[in-house]
Amino acid sequence: MSLSVTYSRAQLGVSAPLVTVETHLANGLPAFHIVGLPEAAVRESRDRVRSALINSHFDFPQRRITVNLAPADLPKEGGRYDLAIAIGILSASGQVPTEILEHYEFIGELALTGALREVSGSLPAAVACTNEDRKLVVPTENGAEAALATGEVRIASSLLQVCAELHGRESMPKAVAEPVAEEHLCADLADVRGQLKARRALEVAAAGGHNLLFYGPPGTGKTMLASRLPGILPPLTTEESLEVASVYSSAGLPHQSLRPFRAPHHSASPTALVGGGSTPRPGEISLAHRGVLFLDEMPEFPRHALEILREPLENGEVRISRARAQVTYPAHFQLVGAMNPCPCGYLGEPRCRCTPDQIDRYRNKLSGPLLDRIDMQVEVGTMNAVQLQDSAPGETSDAVRERVCAARQQQIQRQGKTNNLLKGTELEKCCALGEKEKHLLRQSVEKLGLSARSYHRILKVARTLADLANLESISTAQIAEALAYRNLDRRQTAKA
Repeated sequence: MSLSVTYSRAQLGVSAPLVTVETHLANGLPAFHIVGLPEAAVRESRDRVRSALINSHFDFPQRRITVNLAPADLPKEGGRYDLAIAIGILSASGQVPTEILEHYEFIGELALTGALREVSGSLPAAVACTNEDRKLVVPTENGAEAALATGEVRIASSLLQVCAELHGRESMPKAVAEPVAEEHLCADLADVRGQLKARRALEVAAAGGHNLLFYGPPGTGKTMLASRLPGILPPLTTEESLEVASVYSSAGLPHQSLRPFRAPHHSASPTALVGGGSTPRPGEISLAHRGVLFLDEMPEFPRHALEILREPLENGEVRISRARAQVTYPAHFQLVGAMNPCPCGYLGEPRCRCTPDQIDRYRNKLSGPLLDRIDMQVEVGTMNAVQLQDSAPGETSDAVRERVCAARQQQIQRQGKTNNLLKGTELEKCCALGEKEKHLLRQSVEKLGLSARSYHRILKVARTLADLANLESISTAQIAEALAYRNLDRRQTAKA
């Protein structure tokens, strides 16, 4: 048979659309053409495949070879199609059975010796292949990652090993998911002395998934507190772990079992944060999916870089549009920021020499719409030597995590999601207020000049406070505490 069809998978964000590899051998002068919108790296497959077949002791057909990667309008890049192309040529030339190929999909880059090399995005391909009820063949190095999917994944170290299974002579081993070694243990919250309000805010943020901003002088523990947040968050569920692993797989990074904690430097570009490039890759906000994105020295980030966070904070995803394709990456992350009260950081102290204009320029780097999306804005004050020496160690991360997990469990049972994701009628139903609570909140919003978005976010924080207290309804105490977490809003309003 001079025509064969094999299957592979492209990489488009965290999805893996099907690519049908059609191979045709025709009479004429020997030639090898790949069509179907291939990038330069895909066109290079011709030389890799030819050498791999010859060095694996197969016959390379001296005929006119045409390989079509369908659909033609889907961008294709990298060497992930090498294995499927090689199997297609062998099938079309009668060197491997054709009918069995219907049950397989192949991804993998070929070395000139015929060995298989790992590729990125094997996990999304394995998930998509499972839905088609086919076996996925991947390089050995990709086996542990691809095995996180529930489908049947086979691993191979060479083209010869793949062909041995297709001929029924030897079975390729099944991929087995390996336990992920923890890179580090999260630092304990007990290391933080004092700062009771900031610790309480951190617990509330963890319980409800709220965005949080710490502001205060240098050295007061803002970064220390933020780095303890992953240690008090509930562990990833199986579904969340698969989502995170898919993002890291598409970026070519090793996955982890802990919730992600990303802390980019303030010199990071907008593309580094949101993702993109000529070949779109996930940025920091997607790598922080289901975890924490920590922006230290937040006003030092380029304003444009900060503004692009606004839509992902609302939608939980980021869309990267290019001329030929649009890629969507998930971005359900928890934003934690830290900033000083002024450029030098010592506002109100004799050593501060910052002028009002300098302070205005510094604070205005955080726009009102962005601040509106940060549920909790908490001041972290200076502690003197006596307070540091006399402060007893606080609760451990394990003790706080128990309360956080209990509060989140209430939210999942009540509405199927964390409080920060409540919208519309769900918000009205879950955050219903009595007359006293309505009056307090209405007066506070009018006096502080808060927006409708701030109003709703105060309700969400109050609902989380009620969950931590194991209360069915929100009381005035929770409303008052939620309002206390809008300190920066109040200071800007008073200043205006």
